[in-house]
Amino acid sequence: MISGNCIRREDYFFGENFYYENILINFAEKTDMSRRRQPRKIVAPPAFKGYKPFGVSETNGGPVELLYEEYEALKLADYDMMTHHEACKLMDISRPTFARIYESARRKIAKALVETKQIRCVYGNAYFEDAWYQCRKCKNLFTMPDPGMDKRCPLCGAEETELINEKI
Repeated sequence: MISGNCIRREDYFFGENFYYENILINFAEKTDMSRRRQPRKIVAPPAFKGYKPFGVSETNGGPVELLYEEYEALKLADYDMMTHHEACKLMDISRPTFARIYESARRKIAKALVETKQIRCVYGNAYFEDAWYQCRKCKNLFTMPDPGMDKRCPLCGAEETELINEKI
């Protein structure tokens, strides 16, 4: 039974439970208690699928995956010259979350440049503010100002378009 402060395992363990001084102690399975990540709002999809280093015969390892929300954070903060406070309101996220996404994007870009890796843009955890379409013929990205409009590509006039919001 008990010798000093030690408990003999074979006497007191019953599956996930054991008794110590007439108190039942239950060990629950460890579960992931973190909150579900909320999707981040993206104003427009990136106009590229990726970048490759120029002048290098072979890249080192696999590509760096830049998420859409990371691309959006870089675009808003560095290209559109918004403050972090303005950008986080536009993306419907908190200021600390925006800072984490922005820092992750900067680190990934730096890693790709220093280690001569490809950058590939992937969907991540995002949603678009408007419905965005892609022409299957010319690969043009566009949105429709009026939902009842014809879904033709405004650049080449092709009818073969697909809604890219459903890919996310």
